[in-house]
Amino acid sequence: MCAAMVRGYFITLEGGEGAGKSTQAVLLAEKIKASGRDVVRTREPGGSPGAEAIRALLVNGATDRWSPISETLLMYAARRDHIERVIAPALVRGAVVVCDRYADSTRAYQGAGGGAPYALINALEESVLGDVRPHLTLIFELPSAVGLARAKARAGGEGRFEAKDITFHERLRAAFLNIAHNEPERCVLIDGQPDSGSVAEMVWRVVAPRLGLA
Repeated sequence: MCAAMVRGYFITLEGGEGAGKSTQAVLLAEKIKASGRDVVRTREPGGSPGAEAIRALLVNGATDRWSPISETLLMYAARRDHIERVIAPALVRGAVVVCDRYADSTRAYQGAGGGAPYALINALEESVLGDVRPHLTLIFELPSAVGLARAKARAGGEGRFEAKDITFHERLRAAFLNIAHNEPERCVLIDGQPDSGSVAEMVWRVVAPRLGLA
């Protein structure tokens, strides 16, 4: 997809387990829709039928089911299908895309958390993402132990990633903070600890001006 063809706006939500991204993605998409804009809410891994099939392989099973490299390759197979079938068409028609996780999660989970080589991740980003990059990334920040407690208490129980030890989740948190520090034009840190309504207000204060809705 040529950059000149992109007419929409791409927002990603990132953060560790239990940070509240999924809830905020729903609330944000509803608010954008209420403003009269075309909005597509999606998620990763998943978001398209093929990617959802891969998601089932990634989020279920033993924590050591996949090596970090295998996991990275599966993530990017799912991501490419998601881009081709959902994200790119929506951006071309001018929609706002709100995506719960994207490429930064691979850098954090498979890279910093799992130890997959950054050379591999960089090469996959270049060849798979092309110019389908977020205009804005909201990174939800809270202590790892707090997020894990939330994640384990929610419906659906404990998945592969929630089951990993606290040191893994501390590496994730550090990685997301590092991404925010290195790309301040794109990334905005959001305090994920308050109630969902308060967090949604913080999110809207960031998003509305960028969409011309302030």
